[in-house]
Amino acid sequence: MDYQRRAIDDELDLMLSALPAIAIDGAKAVGKTSTTQARAASVLRLDSRSVREVVGADPESILLRTRPLLIDEWQHVADVWDVVRRAVDEDRTPGQFLLTGSATPRDGATAHSGAGRITRLRMRPLAFSERGITIPSVSLEGLLAGTAEVEGHTDIRLSHYVEEIMASGFPGLRGLPPRLLRGELDSYVRNAVDRDIPELGLSVRKPAVLLDWLRAYAAASSGTASYTEILDASTAGIAEKPARATTAAYRDALQQLWLLDPLPAWAPIGKEFARLSQTPTHHLADPALAARLLGLTHQSLLDGAGTPLGPQQGTVLGRLFESLVTLSVRVLAQRAEAEVTHLRTRNGDHEIDLMLTDPEGRVLAVEVKLTNTVADHDVKHLMWLSNVYGDQIIDRVIINTGPAAHRRPDGIAVIPLALLGP
Repeated sequence: MDYQRRAIDDELDLMLSALPAIAIDGAKAVGKTSTTQARAASVLRLDSRSVREVVGADPESILLRTRPLLIDEWQHVADVWDVVRRAVDEDRTPGQFLLTGSATPRDGATAHSGAGRITRLRMRPLAFSERGITIPSVSLEGLLAGTAEVEGHTDIRLSHYVEEIMASGFPGLRGLPPRLLRGELDSYVRNAVDRDIPELGLSVRKPAVLLDWLRAYAAASSGTASYTEILDASTAGIAEKPARATTAAYRDALQQLWLLDPLPAWAPIGKEFARLSQTPTHHLADPALAARLLGLTHQSLLDGAGTPLGPQQGTVLGRLFESLVTLSVRVLAQRAEAEVTHLRTRNGDHEIDLMLTDPEGRVLAVEVKLTNTVADHDVKHLMWLSNVYGDQIIDRVIINTGPAAHRRPDGIAVIPLALLGP
């Protein structure tokens, strides 16, 4: 298949034209290798045991290879990081090295961070706009600049969004028949538990306990359940629960594998926001993984199956739609140099699902609604934010499942996810 450009490609092209080494981090199967190998003159695949053994015996030997050199899954021989860092110290020619990694080493191998020498870039699964389903009509970069035209129509409806939740944003899994897709998602999770976590140096004594914890985490998608709540939900009926330190180690390992992708809380400076919660909202790398862990199907999601975990109201489908939106917005926001967080007051009386902060500290506030139409009660938190943070707000947006992009009389933009693009 021909390579389909991603939002990250523009970032990568710009960086390679000016910087000597780029490291792309992200979960397995997000497309790091496909994106980078077309730009490389030579490729070093360190996920191959035989190649690892050769490079491990003499990491400096990588410098003999033709550049641009792609070092795929560099973390398997973490010494190559310092080899690249030192090579860049001696020669700042742009576009020499590309490194991809599906995990962060536990052993401190990157104590020399590479700051100023190796620039890191995050890659996630496909945003909705990258999946080739429809042509977006509203630009996220335009919204952040305050210049976007909010218009357009789409035939994409709720059932299509459910299909995309289930279909996965991992490029290699796109288009698989449902049975094969389910098997691949199951294998993805099992390989993380049985192989990838042990490769980080952490022994998983009871894989079933970790899988139950992951299922509880999936049920907490797009919510702010505490880790105690997640643990309790995953061990209901078990007298001897795993120690908190054990589950914390599992959680850390899953984050090192980029399998967990929590959304941090917004933390501005100002008295008016002294009561903000600092709890992240929980997300797996791909909402398809969450749906599979919970044993959900296209029809069961539409039937309202599943019990969400955490203080937020709504259905599991609503949570997974928000997770799909969050993934899509994060991909596009990175390209636009915007940081994505969420806002929730400590008592939960106000929440904003996505807060996009531009380099100047101004905010694009986004709410996610699983609804065809937007009513006044759907915008109450955005109106509250306007009252307390007015002149720092670029724009206010509702992302929903409706047919048309438009502005309400109060100025709030209503944008179907299918119409949101770069």
